[in-house]
Amino acid sequence: MISFRPPTHTSKPEGGHPPAAPERTEERAMCQEHEDEQINIYCVTHSVPTCSMCQVFGAHKDCEVAPFKSTYQTQKTELTDGIAMMVGNNDRIQGIISQLEETCKTIEENVRRQKSQLCEKFDHLYSILEERKRDLSSKVAAEQEEKLNYIRGLTMKYKEHLELSCKTVETGIQTMEEPEMAVFLQTVKYFLKRIGEASSTSHLEMVERGYEAMDHYTVNFWREGRALHSIDFISGRKRKSW
Repeated sequence: MISFRPPTHTSKPEGGHPPAAPERTEERAMCQEHEDEQINIYCVTHSVPTCSMCQVFGAHKDCEVAPFKSTYQTQKTELTDGIAMMVGNNDRIQGIISQLEETCKTIEENVRRQKSQLCEKFDHLYSILEERKRDLSSKVAAEQEEKLNYIRGLTMKYKEHLELSCKTVETGIQTMEEPEMAVFLQTVKYFLKRIGEASSTSHLEMVERGYEAMDHYTVNFWREGRALHSIDFISGRKRKSW
């Protein structure tokens, strides 16, 4: 064990003047086992400084020892080199940290750019789908309008024919109520002809069977759906972008 003993000063003042301030001296490292012995050798076996008495008679008598000053210089040099190495390592590590932080910033910027490009690609794809949907919907709407106009026109013709037929029936009933046979015979032939004409619908078109069907506009996106589900990032060499 080591203890430190400050030096003593016994100088007396001369001529009544106060004593001068004592010169500053370093504390001496003393052995705790041998209080009057300074620490002056180094035990290599236990890696501790000790005194000559400990080396001769004490706990370190069978140990390997080395000169105190040379050991001090050697270990001080090792410590200096170790500190210099640590400072260099710290500088290197700080440089690596700076590179890592810069890499993080670069990654974040690259991610933002790629996300933006990805959204642009999907927006373009959405616009294509929307355009195709409009085109196909317009085709369906155009045929719808064509068919509805045809049915409405045909309905109007049937209504006109029905109105004529109703008027003919009404006139025929009035003719039947004619009490004068001569008058009846003069008009009945004409009304029988009108009844024949009104009863015939051969001049009116008939709607074709299945005319109302629109299933010929059915779409099947199975292949396109598989293609959409397989959308992924390009791997390997770059390909032409659209």
